[in-house]
Amino acid sequence: MSNEDNANKSVESAKNLIGNLTSAALNLKETKPKVFYGAVGGVALLILIAMFSGGESRPTVQQYTKKALVVGQTYTLKSPNSYDPASTIRLVPAPGALAAYDDTEEADRTGTCIHFPQGTSVKVLRLQDAFETANSFAEVSIEGGECNGKTGWVLAIDVQ
Repeated sequence: MSNEDNANKSVESAKNLIGNLTSAALNLKETKPKVFYGAVGGVALLILIAMFSGGESRPTVQQYTKKALVVGQTYTLKSPNSYDPASTIRLVPAPGALAAYDDTEEADRTGTCIHFPQGTSVKVLRLQDAFETANSFAEVSIEGGECNGKTGWVLAIDVQ
């Protein structure tokens, strides 16, 4: 017997099996509809349970808790929105300018005393409300390093 004959017999037996199952299901539907629909509902319930049951455990997402900043205290810059420890935090001249800068210029990215690494020590000089949220922005002064005394504004959530 060749491989082609075996494949034809397998296809025929699969067709016969499907035909037998279909006729048995239709016969059950005609003779005992409650059992038929109960079986269909049970299969649907098993599929739903399999779809919504958890597989592997997922890591929990850390929720940010807003820190109550105090003017005059020393904190560090740390962005809760960044997973990259090498990312920097930008100081801007006005609190509303945080989303309005264009950093496509090379000089803007490499200028001194503009971008600071996370962990930089800062002192809070004053706080600014915005968007009906208290203390949204913080004016900070850099503590230490070549930019010691440089002041600028950051998002308050970046001061921790």
